[in-house]
Amino acid sequence: MNNLTEILNIDVPILQGGMGNISNAPLTAAVSEAGALGTIGVGTMGADEVESIIIETKNLTTKPFALNIPIAITPHLQEMVRLVVKHKVPVVSLSAGNPTPLIPYFHEHGVKVICVVASKKQAVKAEQAGADIIVGEGYEAAGINSNLETTTLALIPQLVDAVSIPVAAAGGIGDGRGLASMLALGASGVQMGTRLIATKEAPFHENYKTALLNAKDDSTVIVGRSVGKVRRVLKAPYSAELLQKEKEGVPAEEFGRLTSEDFHRIGALEGKLDRGFINGGQISGLVSDIPAVKELIEKMMRDAEGIFTRLVNHKVK
Repeated sequence: MNNLTEILNIDVPILQGGMGNISNAPLTAAVSEAGALGTIGVGTMGADEVESIIIETKNLTTKPFALNIPIAITPHLQEMVRLVVKHKVPVVSLSAGNPTPLIPYFHEHGVKVICVVASKKQAVKAEQAGADIIVGEGYEAAGINSNLETTTLALIPQLVDAVSIPVAAAGGIGDGRGLASMLALGASGVQMGTRLIATKEAPFHENYKTALLNAKDDSTVIVGRSVGKVRRVLKAPYSAELLQKEKEGVPAEEFGRLTSEDFHRIGALEGKLDRGFINGGQISGLVSDIPAVKELIEKMMRDAEGIFTRLVNHKVK
C-alpha cells in the first residue's frame, strides 16, 4: 500500500474516471471489487437517477467508491453534495470548477476529496483548499479536456514537485506500462476511463467496444477547439459531422447542445455512431481485448511490478 491507497482505503493505486451520464453501477462496483476505486460520474443527471445508481452500487459492493461531481457542468450541484453525505459515499471527486467552497463541508462529514486538475496552479490551489488527493489529467484523456493541452508526461512530475499530497495521473494510461511510467514520474497512482469501457462488466453498446478494439494510434480527434469546448472523442461519422460544423462556424451554444450528454448516450449506449459521439482517449489504440475488470487490473499490477523488477536488475552502461 502507498499513501494514496491508505487514504482511499483501497488495495491497488487505480481509480476509475468519472464517465458522466453513461456512469453505471455494474462497472463502478466491478472496479471497486477488484481493489481499485470505482467512480460514479454525475454528469448532468438528476438527483433521482444518480441516487438510484448509488443505491445499486452499494448493493453490489461493500468496498469504497467515489462520486465525481463536475462542478460547473452539473445543474444539480447542491443535490449531488447532499447525496454524498446522505449515502455516506466515502470519496468525492471534484472537477470542472472551483472546489474550494465544497471541501470543508465534505471533510466535516468524513468524506475524502479528490480534485481533478490540468495545471500546477490548479493543483496548488486545490491543496491549499484542503484536497486529500490530486488527479492530474493530461491532454491525452478522453472526453471534456483542458484548453491547456499539456500532456500527462509533462504534467505529472510538475504536480508532484508542486504539492505534498498524493498525485494520481490521468490521460494516456491503459496498461501496466502506463502505470509503471506514472509511478516512476512520482505519481502515487493512476486514473483510467477509456480502458475500462472495453471490459466485460461495462454495459455499453457493442459498437462502442468494437470501435475501441479496432482503434489505431490516430483514431481519436479533438473537437470543440474553435468554440473553447475541447473534447477528445473517437473518430466516427458523428465526430466528423461536428468537425464540419466547426469549419462552418457553428455558434458555441449550438456546439454545446450537439456535444451534450444526450448525444454521448446515443453513441455509447445506443451505438448510433452517426447520431452520437463516443469518448476515447489516446490509449484507444492499445485496446486489443475485452477482459473482466478484475483480470485487467490484476494484469496491470503484475506487468508494472515486472517492469520495476527488470529495471532494478538492469545495469546502465
